[in-house]
Amino acid sequence: MNGGVTVGCGELARRLGAEPAVRAVREALAGGREDVWLVGGCPRDALLGRPITDVDLTVAGDPEPVARAVARVAGGPVFRLSEAFGAWRALDGDRRWQCDISPLAPGGLDEDLSRRDFTINAMAVPLAGEALVDPTGGRADLERGVLRVVGPSAYAEDPLRALRLARLCAELPVAPDPETERLTAGFAARVPESSPERVFEELRRLMVAERVLDGLDLAGRLGLVAAVLPELEALHGVEQSHFHHLDVYDHTIEVLRRMLALERELEQVLGESAARLRPVLEEPLADGLTRWGALRLGALLHDIGKPATRGVREDGRVTFIGHDRAGEEMVGALCRRLRTSERLRGFLAALTRRHLVLGFLVHERPLDRRAVYRYLTACEPVEVEVTVLSCADRLATRGQAADAAIEAHLELARSLAAEALAWRADGPPVPPVRGDDLADALGVEPGPELGALLARIREACFTGEVRSREQAVELARSECRRGAGGCDSPPGAERGDGER
Repeated sequence: MNGGVTVGCGELARRLGAEPAVRAVREALAGGREDVWLVGGCPRDALLGRPITDVDLTVAGDPEPVARAVARVAGGPVFRLSEAFGAWRALDGDRRWQCDISPLAPGGLDEDLSRRDFTINAMAVPLAGEALVDPTGGRADLERGVLRVVGPSAYAEDPLRALRLARLCAELPVAPDPETERLTAGFAARVPESSPERVFEELRRLMVAERVLDGLDLAGRLGLVAAVLPELEALHGVEQSHFHHLDVYDHTIEVLRRMLALERELEQVLGESAARLRPVLEEPLADGLTRWGALRLGALLHDIGKPATRGVREDGRVTFIGHDRAGEEMVGALCRRLRTSERLRGFLAALTRRHLVLGFLVHERPLDRRAVYRYLTACEPVEVEVTVLSCADRLATRGQAADAAIEAHLELARSLAAEALAWRADGPPVPPVRGDDLADALGVEPGPELGALLARIREACFTGEVRSREQAVELARSECRRGAGGCDSPPGAERGDGER
C-alpha cells in the first residue's frame, strides 16, 4: 500500500496554510508564541492531502491561554480535556473543526514525539514555520503506506492505541508492519482498561471510515473485536438454516457490505424513494453519527441475539426463535457498557427488535392500508431506517430460492419506504375526537379500553375509514358492540421469532 506522499516542505506549508482550521489557529496566536507546534494528525493529513478538521497543538508551558485564544477566534466553547495530562480543547463555533492543545513533554519536542502512538502521528511543524520535524521516520512510513508503532512502550502507556490502529487503517491508506501487528495482538485484551467513552469513540470513527470492512477484518484478526465487542466475536461459527449461505458472523459482515453498497446505490434498490431518503439518512442522529452511520452500526449488531437463541427442530432445521428480542436486550447492555447516549441506544435497540417485521409481511402481499399502518406503528420511531436495514439483510441472505425472495422483499420495501417517509414527515394521524370527548359520548371511563378505541380510530383515519368526529364515535360504538375494544396486534409486530 502506498500513501503517495511526494510533497516538499514548501508544498506542505502551502497545504497547511490553505486549511481554514489552521488559518484560524494561526490568527489566534499571531505575533506571539513561537513555542507552538502542529503535531499528530495535522502534518500527516496535510502530507496526504486530506482535509484537516482536528488540529493538534503542543505548547511549551501552560496550554490554557492558547486554548482560550483559539476559542475566541473560533467562536466556540473551550474546556479542559484531561486533568492528568493538562490538555484542553477549543471548538469552532460551527463545529466544523476542533483544536486540542497539550503541554510539551519536559524533555522537549523530540521526547514529546517519541511518546506518541505511531510514527505517522509523531511528526511536527512549527505553527509559524514550514520545516517538518520527523525523528521517528513517519514521513517515510507514510510514503510506504506503513503504520508502525513508535515503540513497545506506546501501548503500555495507553492500551487504547491498539484499537486506534484498526481505526487508522480504516481511515488512511496504511497497513501495519509485522512487528506492529504482533505488539497490537499482545495488547488487544487490555483495550477495555481505557474509558468506555474513548473505546466507543474509536469504534465510532472506525465504523464511519471509508474502509470500515478492512478495519474490522484487521480488528478481528488481532483480537480487538473479541476485546471490545465480544457479542460480535461470538457470531463466528454459528451455522444457520438453508435460507443462508454463510454463518452468522460472515452474514453480518455481508449485511454491512450491502449497507455500504446501498449508501452508493440507493436509487437502484429503492427507486423513486431514494431522492427523499438520502437527506433523511444524512441527518445527524447522536454521538457524532448520522442516521447512515448509525445504520452501519445497526447492521453490525442486528443479529447478536442469534447464538443465545439457536435451536434445531426435529427435522434438522436451524431456528433462532426470539433472537430479535434477545438482541434488543444485548444491544442495550452493549450501549450502556460503552456509555453511548440514550438516543443512540434506543435507535440501535429498535432496529434490532424490528429488523424482521418487513420480511414477514412479504408473505401477506398485497398489503391493505391497515397492514401498512400496523407496519409503521410497529416500527416507529425507526420505520424509515429499519426498512433500509431489511433490504441490506435480505440482499445478504442468499440461500435456497434467494433470487425470488429478494425481488419480492425489495418490491415491498420500495412501497413501504415511501409510506415510512410520509409518516416521518407528517406524523401519525390525529383522531378527530379527543379522549375525554369520546369517553363522554360512549359513557366509558378512561382506561385501557378507551386507549384501544382511540388506537383503532387512528388506524381508521389512516385507512380512510374515518374522516369526521361522527364517524369516529360511530366506529368506537361499533367496536364496543362487538366487544373488540380496539384493534388487533399489528401483523408481524410480534412475529420477530423467525428463523432468518
